[in-house]
Parts: sequence; structure tokens; C-alpha cells
Amino acid sequence: MDLQKELNKTGGFKNLDLLAKQVVEGFIAGMHKSPFHGFSAEFAEHKIYNQGESTKHIDWKLYAKTDKLFTKRYDEETNLRCHLIIDNSSSMHYPELRTFSIDHLNKIAFTALASASLIHILKKQRDAIGMSVYSDSYTYYAPEKGSERHHQMLLHQLSELVVSKPENKQTETYTFLHQIAEKIKRRSLIFFFTDMLQTSVDQEKLFEALRHLKYNKHEVVLFHVFDKEKEVLFDFDNSPKRYVDVETGEHINLYAENIRDNYKEAVRTYFETIKLKCGQYRIKYVEADINKKFDNILTTYMVERQKFG
Repeated sequence: MDLQKELNKTGGFKNLDLLAKQVVEGFIAGMHKSPFHGFSAEFAEHKIYNQGESTKHIDWKLYAKTDKLFTKRYDEETNLRCHLIIDNSSSMHYPELRTFSIDHLNKIAFTALASASLIHILKKQRDAIGMSVYSDSYTYYAPEKGSERHHQMLLHQLSELVVSKPENKQTETYTFLHQIAEKIKRRSLIFFFTDMLQTSVDQEKLFEALRHLKYNKHEVVLFHVFDKEKEVLFDFDNSPKRYVDVETGEHINLYAENIRDNYKEAVRTYFETIKLKCGQYRIKYVEADINKKFDNILTTYMVERQKFG
């Protein structure tokens, strides 16, 4: 047995499906404090009534409780197609962890659990879900389907991502977003998880690729995944450290204090540029700090699903 190899293995999630259920149930329990009050317990079995639809299936009891019109849903209904796009480059595996739990996540584990939670809700809503994964190659594609077997296949793939530990995998977002856009034929709600760390392609080309998704009439939500404490605030102690670019292998030795202010300003400017570009192209931008809960992700889903018509 190669002891070092065994020590470097990550345990991954013991039961991603169960964790996702806990995340969703915790979110629903907290919804009484949110603008969705009254919608929480029933949302899986109902959809918002749209003007002009038949009033035959309106749930009047729910209307009495919520003062909002919902129609009952039926097994054969699939009102939404959703596609998850996941950046699995080396930088998404920061920070390096050996064990994972709801409160102990790196970027890819946060993305996997957030995606599993969305799958859990979409399954309850009887919607169709697809998924694409890429790094320096387009490694996984599953078209939008709604079967239980399909859900389990996606959850297995998400669990595998967490332990995959790709080394020196750079991000070819520009190339693969164009390919993904060509594959998703029918109008869908697209959730894109990425840390937006690119080494080889300028931002204009990246946003060109995102616009390709918009041309096909999809609604696109960009979840910008990052570790705020380390990657934004540069909260490292002031002992000399070697900082390594996990995608290229390049490194630099320095004291954090010497560059912290300049680093934070550069990151702030970069984040503002991303937000501005998303606004220009009508892509919804959502910050996804891995040290926070998943409420931001799931609330975004609720808002976008109601708007998607």
C-alpha cells in the first residue's frame, strides 16, 4: 500500500442525497422569515397561477392561507427544464480538504451540495434536470430528464467530482460553454457554478460564450463560487508563505501583509467587472461564498423559477 497516496485520499460525502435533503428542509423551515412566507410547505406540489390559464385547478384552500393563487400540479407535468453547468478546474478544489460536511466545504464540495439541493427541489417539482461538467476538457454531459434513475446518476457524478482532485487542470470555459450551448436545444433555466478564475482566455471571450447561451433564449444564473475569507480578504497570517497557482503550478513566495491591500483592490475591481458584464448581458449574478449557507442559492432558484415562463 502506498501510504502517502492513502493519506492524500479525500473521504468525500458519505451521503450527498441525505445532506441535500437536510439543506432543503432547513431552507424551507426558515422560509417563514422570507418573502415566500406561506409558500414553503406547499411549493413542491403547486405552481403559481398565470393569468389566462384555466381556473379549474386553483387551490382555493391555499389561496385562503397565502392570499396568492396557485394551481395543483400533476405527475405528468414538467414545466421547467434546468441544466447545471459545473467548472471542475483545479482551482475549484481549493481549499484542499480530506473530509466534508455541511459546515466544512471547499469550492467544488459547496458546488456539489448546492447542485444536489437544487436537484432535490427540482425532483419534487417534477422538472427535468441535465448537467455538464468541464475543466480543460468537456468531461460530462447528461441531457435534461426527470426519472429517479437519472437523478441518482447525477448525484453519483456530483459525489465523484468532490474526490476527483484534478491536478493542473486549467479552465477552458470559453470553449466548452459554446459546446454546451449547442447541446441544450430547448429553452432552459441554466445554473452555472464557477470561480471565474481564468488563466488563458480574456474576459470578453468568456462573456461571448455566456451570451451564446442567452441567444438560445435560456435564462442564465451565474453562481460565483469563492472562499471570501482567503480569496477576497486574503486573510492569511504574516509568516512567509509560498502561494501556488493550482492550475498552472506557478508559485510566488511572500508575506501576506506586503500585498494584502493591493490584492484586495485588484479582486474588488475584478468582481465589479464581472457583475457589470453580467448586468449588460442580462445574466443573473449571484455571489456564492462557501463559508455561508445555501439560502442564497435556493432563494435564487425560487425567484427564477417563478419568473420562468
